[in-house]
Amino acid sequence: MTTQTFLLPDLGEGLTEAEVVRWLVEEGDTVEVDQPVVEVETAKSLVEVPTPYAGRIATRHAAEGVTLEVGKPLLTVAALVSAAETYREEERAGSGNVLIGYGTSGTTATSRRRRPRARQAAPAVTAHRVPLVVSPLVRRLAREAGLDLSTVEATGPGGVIVRADVERALAGHATTVARPAAVPAAPEPAVPAVPGERRVPLSGFRKAVSAALTRSRAEIPEATVWVDVDATGLWELRQSTPGPGLLAYLARFVVAGLRQYPMLNARVDTERQEIVEFDRINLGIAVQGERGLVVPAVVGAETMTTARLDEEIRRVTASAREGRVTAQEAGTFTLNNYGSFRVDGSAAIINHPQVAILGFGRILDRPWVVDGELCVRKITQMSFVFDHRVCDGGTAAGFMRSVADAIEDPASAIARL
Repeated sequence: MTTQTFLLPDLGEGLTEAEVVRWLVEEGDTVEVDQPVVEVETAKSLVEVPTPYAGRIATRHAAEGVTLEVGKPLLTVAALVSAAETYREEERAGSGNVLIGYGTSGTTATSRRRRPRARQAAPAVTAHRVPLVVSPLVRRLAREAGLDLSTVEATGPGGVIVRADVERALAGHATTVARPAAVPAAPEPAVPAVPGERRVPLSGFRKAVSAALTRSRAEIPEATVWVDVDATGLWELRQSTPGPGLLAYLARFVVAGLRQYPMLNARVDTERQEIVEFDRINLGIAVQGERGLVVPAVVGAETMTTARLDEEIRRVTASAREGRVTAQEAGTFTLNNYGSFRVDGSAAIINHPQVAILGFGRILDRPWVVDGELCVRKITQMSFVFDHRVCDGGTAAGFMRSVADAIEDPASAIARL
């Protein structure tokens, strides 16, 4: 019986750490190859991590709530059958599953087993090297490049192929570079407890949010403008017509406004001193999920009808609230419905590297003058924060009015779209 220590794998997207949220197995449990064993939280989403080893869980190396760096021990498995032997058994059985930790069942198939022909020498065990791959990013990188992982020299712990191995193979370097032993980091000095204080460590998600917001405030010279909008016509249209929600109509009007003012669907290339405008509108939707504020994107919003926008907005917001947002194209503009929190206005922070964000407050019955007569109307406040490097107030006001006019006369706006 041998033991294998499974290290926290490279989860991609430049992430260097993850927090253990929930263990899916206990010490002493028996697991199979590719069985999810732990749920971790990264700066991007919640991820279930599968084990590349089969056997009995000997040690869980981190408690729930602990943040681990990539490459640190996650769990140790006492393997009744080694991963390599499992692989060779599946190969002999004709399963076709060739990567440990990816697409394998962890059980030995018994069908289609063939006896070697008479006088035919059995192949040497060393003739086929078993590629051990844990990270989905490493598998994808090799697959997209057409690289045979069995030809890659592994430098990771336990013979695991890591990203650097694949990149080195793609660059044509045949020499294997030994991975240096990790130097233990010096423990941080303990902060003395102060009566009446409670210290809560930032999670990986909050660290990422903090870095992004700080960068936005530091780099973007932002300005905010706002306007009260009579949304009575839109409210009545929504009440009389079953189908898309109010947010879908707002998204449709925002997309139309971005087509008219494309400099707001852009980013700033500071190195080249250029404004980069995008043809595609990936509309980010600000969502308050279980882990905090996230902004999933409706990709290709410029091609969608109001009904289709409604479907996509509901899908991405549901996933975001559950913390299950997957890798996708980045948003190019953000729409924020903070009215759902029963507030009227906000000077929001731009989602870097975007250049603008549009928000709507709650819709309230307010006194309003229409054709010289005082009446009660459905009023919402619309606030717009923009990067002053890409445009001035006149452009920002023009975009806002295009959206506001569509809200106040939605039937005519939809007919023109």
